[in-house]
Amino acid sequence: MNVLLDTNVLLRYADDSHPAYPTVVSAVERLRTAGHTPVLVPQNYYEFWVVATRPAASSGFGLTVPACVQLLASIDSTFPVLADAPALLSTWRGLVALHDCKGKIAHDARLVAAMRTHGITHLLTFNGKDFARFPGIVVLDPARVAATGAV
Repeated sequence: MNVLLDTNVLLRYADDSHPAYPTVVSAVERLRTAGHTPVLVPQNYYEFWVVATRPAASSGFGLTVPACVQLLASIDSTFPVLADAPALLSTWRGLVALHDCKGKIAHDARLVAAMRTHGITHLLTFNGKDFARFPGIVVLDPARVAATGAV
């Protein structure tokens, strides 16, 4: 089964100095050991780029463009990336209208739209409450997966 990684998980996976890094690495390994495939979608890359290239003083990584390109190449070799499907836009538009999404939650709705177009039901995220409005999504907390392997 494919499990989508939320960008907050990907960011912690890429930052070995973050306190949640060991938890994320363990959760990803537990998923793989259980036969699941942690995957990404293009939106993960867009959101990752924004944080990775933002100055550290503004809660970013402060990476140069070449360093971010190199880090994303490393991520490419670690996780499969599922291409955006043609139905993604119409799925997203239906979700934001149906669930009254305003502001930043529209980014989460786009991840859910990608999940739906790829038949993915499980999401590994630190922000489960942000996805509670979307039925059919199984939210996995990295700390719980790391500790128990439960999916």
